[in-house]
Amino acid sequence: MTDLTELAAATVRIFSEALMIFGGVVPYIPQYLMIRRSQNAEGFSNYVCLTLLIANILRIEFWFGKHFETPLLVQSIVMIICMLVMLELCIRVHSKSLRHHLPVNQQLSKDSPLDYAEKRFTDLNMNHFWKWTTFTSYLQFLSLSTLLLSSTTWLFLNNSFYIETIGFLAVFFEALLGTPQFLRNFRLKSTEGMSVKMVLMWTSGDIFKTVYFILRSAPKQFWLCGLLQISIDIAILCQVILYSDRYRLRKPQF
Repeated sequence: MTDLTELAAATVRIFSEALMIFGGVVPYIPQYLMIRRSQNAEGFSNYVCLTLLIANILRIEFWFGKHFETPLLVQSIVMIICMLVMLELCIRVHSKSLRHHLPVNQQLSKDSPLDYAEKRFTDLNMNHFWKWTTFTSYLQFLSLSTLLLSSTTWLFLNNSFYIETIGFLAVFFEALLGTPQFLRNFRLKSTEGMSVKMVLMWTSGDIFKTVYFILRSAPKQFWLCGLLQISIDIAILCQVILYSDRYRLRKPQF
């Protein structure tokens, strides 16, 4: 009987850890498929990718100063890969759309300079920040940022204030991941092009994650920001009801 209990406990633990590692990726699958099918990325804010990339890079840096559970570390690595895949699709679709809408006499030919309509990180133009038209530019920015952050972490590895600060910033940025999407919806007064399934999965995943943090006695930064994340998810779902013709609550007609 004891062996069965231990086996069941181990199974539940492995399942919850696997869900923690890969569960964060699942919400982006419907959005990825929607963008690829429609060849339109306007409904998804790629600032969501920026927010999650920064959050998970910071979380990995935090791990070097204060080891937390390994599944949370692996989750960050998996999420970074996921966001790079999402970002690559968004940039590819956006660039294709940009070329398609150029006037005929300005279409880029094989012999034309490719930088005609391109915005690159190496231009060092702040007006183009996170609006670059080449995926390489995003990789360059992330590589440089990670290098600078890693160097700083190495210098202040024994400074508890610094380590706790980046730990808080990691979960705080992650808690705000829905904010760019919320602002995009608010600005356009529309949720068209945004996957409602993605937001529903955000909400359920964030609830599970926050409960996991509390039960596993994770650092308090994790579950406090988890509660903030749930609040933003619910706000976006309210936008769906408010802005979308499909989901809007209608007054009964007599």
